[in-house]
Amino acid sequence: MIGIDKCLDMDPYGYTFAIPLFPNASWRLDGMADLSIEIDGLHLANPFVVGSGPPGTNANVISKAFKEGWGGVIAKTISLEADKIRNVAPRYARMRASESREVIGWENIELISDRPFETWLDEFKRIKDAWPESVLIASIMEEFRKDAWHEIVERCQEVGVDAFELNFSCPHGLPERKMGSAMGQDASLVTQVCEWVAEVSVIPVWAKMTPNITHIEEPARAALEAGCDGVSAINTILSVMGVDLDTLRPQPDVEGYTISGGYSGKATRPIALRMVMELATMMYGGNSGGSIPSNLDVLLAPNSKTRPFERSQSMSIARFDPGTPIGSFPNASLSAIGGVESGEDAAQYLLLGASTVQVCTGVMIHGYGLIETMCEELSRFMDRHGFETIEEFRGHSLQYFTTHAELVRRQAAMKNILKASRSNMVTEDRIWDGDKFVEQSHGLVAND
Repeated sequence: MIGIDKCLDMDPYGYTFAIPLFPNASWRLDGMADLSIEIDGLHLANPFVVGSGPPGTNANVISKAFKEGWGGVIAKTISLEADKIRNVAPRYARMRASESREVIGWENIELISDRPFETWLDEFKRIKDAWPESVLIASIMEEFRKDAWHEIVERCQEVGVDAFELNFSCPHGLPERKMGSAMGQDASLVTQVCEWVAEVSVIPVWAKMTPNITHIEEPARAALEAGCDGVSAINTILSVMGVDLDTLRPQPDVEGYTISGGYSGKATRPIALRMVMELATMMYGGNSGGSIPSNLDVLLAPNSKTRPFERSQSMSIARFDPGTPIGSFPNASLSAIGGVESGEDAAQYLLLGASTVQVCTGVMIHGYGLIETMCEELSRFMDRHGFETIEEFRGHSLQYFTTHAELVRRQAAMKNILKASRSNMVTEDRIWDGDKFVEQSHGLVAND
């Protein structure tokens, strides 16, 4: 149903647009945190962005996403020569939990958009005319040719898209043309393409990173040094979903054959969280691979039952402990992708430094209405901890990574402290307790 804040329009392709009379309403209700963010000069009503893929495959579905309240939409990846794109069917395979049958993993062998480039230009313009305050990002992918990258950037920005995402990460499509992850795995190619794009782009540019690489920081660093405003990660993980034990054929079966595909869904989230942490540490700073700073080492760890998070401990990227290493790109942006289906999922990525969180497979499973639930859940998380804005806690958890040797050292030290505490033996001034002061004093006496 179209509310009183919308009117209808019909485009030449028969798509119905819901044009906002009061666009881009903020996701801030009474008693709720402010979910809006400012990033790379863009204003998003909330950090949730529809990730590039089928949920952004034409003007109709993009309009649906904006109507439901998504902070932004990244359209399905486009190229200048769509006539070279040929998809097959079936092209998906899913992994389900044994008992609940819940979808936990999703493989696809889908290529980028097969729709003509001119059609996309027309729809980009109509979408921006209908939703001028909403953030529309064009995902683009081309061969290793300067003229091709210049053309696709210049023509897309002429029709009003707000930003670009450079697809360096599609794991299975067009490697013979050195596109997608075949390009993104080579930092030198990433550098060159990002420099070409920077020569002509007048709007923000994100580089989308492949997880199918040993050190994801290397192509990300190359992209940022070459002029990109931010990076997004991760794209899908190269995979084989399984083999049918009746037909003995791998899935998805296309006339008896298949290829390795891209794996997504909530089962990928731990891998994506690790890679986002690595990127954020490189970009903003953090403690992964380093010693625990002395100011943090003296703090007892929070415990969900006995020592919950204390508001006074709040420390975002902008307020790291002075002993925490500083990153190389503190002003660059990071958009996180991987298995997000709830506000709590998103909060984890934000705590690891992301400013926005993309959702693609989650929309394919739950629909565009998922945005309302995710915003409510993220707001509840923020209200529970007293956070009024995302920036207050973004990157907070980066400081709590370290080395295994440091874990061993800290655990031994804490065991000694707790042992002394149980015996009323005060070994440090911070252990004195007003309620146990007399007993602790007696515990220090040597001649009783």
